[in-house]
Amino acid sequence: MIARFSVLAVAAVLLCACGMNTHPRIADIRYNPGRYQNHSVTVNGVVTSSWGVPLMPVNLYKVNDGTGEVTVISNHGTVPTKGARVSVKGRVNDIATVRGQAVGLHLEEEKVHFKY
Repeated sequence: MIARFSVLAVAAVLLCACGMNTHPRIADIRYNPGRYQNHSVTVNGVVTSSWGVPLMPVNLYKVNDGTGEVTVISNHGTVPTKGARVSVKGRVNDIATVRGQAVGLHLEEEKVHFKY
């Protein structure tokens, strides 16, 4: 009896741990933003545009992984240039939700790594 319960408990823990994909495709984030809201994820792709103003604390750039594009907000000093291949870890957030649709979906950058 205890052995059966132990097996079920271990299976339940493993299934719960596998529920959140920390490396989703951007299309998955855009399709189901509520699943990733306020969670850290990592996306890999190419910077399609970047915008930053010297002496301003906020910089923006967009990353495309081939399935979609997401805006990344960076509070760090530098912004990747257009065409750079990056791996970005960030927290999924949006500005508002209107009729179930995320408006202003973006990642708040935690780390960025450049791929060569």
